[in-house]
Amino acid sequence: MTSATNNTQYQKAETFKALHQRDGLFIIPNPWDAGTAKILTGLGFEAFTTTSAGLAYTLGRPDGYGLITREETLENARLIVNATHLPVAADLENGFGDTPEICAETILAAAGVGLVGGSIEDATGNDQDPIFNFELSVDRVKAAVDAARSLPFHFTLAARAENMIHGKVDLQDTIKRLVAYADAGADVLFAPGLKTREQISEVVKAVAPKPVNIVLGAAGFDISFNELADLGVKRVSLGSALARAALGAFQRAAVELMNGGHGFVNDAVPYLELNKVLNRDF
Repeated sequence: MTSATNNTQYQKAETFKALHQRDGLFIIPNPWDAGTAKILTGLGFEAFTTTSAGLAYTLGRPDGYGLITREETLENARLIVNATHLPVAADLENGFGDTPEICAETILAAAGVGLVGGSIEDATGNDQDPIFNFELSVDRVKAAVDAARSLPFHFTLAARAENMIHGKVDLQDTIKRLVAYADAGADVLFAPGLKTREQISEVVKAVAPKPVNIVLGAAGFDISFNELADLGVKRVSLGSALARAALGAFQRAAVELMNGGHGFVNDAVPYLELNKVLNRDF
């Protein structure tokens, strides 16, 4: 576990970069507030990335483009950064704007709240035209990379190709985009929606030696962490899965309560145990 004294932004950035360079796979869970960041820190994870969906749920909103502002996203990220000594990256959606210039502004703003990494997506937020065209998508990543490299520390930029979760199940176009994003300088490549060993293997080989992130979250994903490591995956995130697991437990408890039961209290984290974790100064 990272030393609590190793907590300057530069040091966190170096720690985060090193995680992507060492052998094997690492898991990067997604806290959605300061409390969950503290709990995950106490469990011994090594780094975090935020979840836009988890934040949306906390604010009583559905997940979707334009429903959470850049300001809300970065304020939430700031609270998470301040709750842990570990490196924190952020789900920066599509950069909160269409143009390369806005993507660059978002990277600099993310660094300003203490983040040492973040992702930029190529999804437009427009259901009629869900993916930015290839040239603009590459320009957006280039601008984000240039902004990241202007910082006095290594900001780990993840570039996401969103085809597979927006109805364009075109692996070859997805790979073409990921290769271009890697060539543009992205540190990590990410294509949500990859489901099979063959798809994952093809992506890993196409962008090598750049690291690949795989997100676990959909029900029925049956590839183990060991298998993902053997396929060459470097990083595994959870997206909104932990937030949905927590809200699922809350919903089941509430339904039980409505039906006259209260057995859920036996499964709740003990009060003193939770207080002890949240009282720690990471």
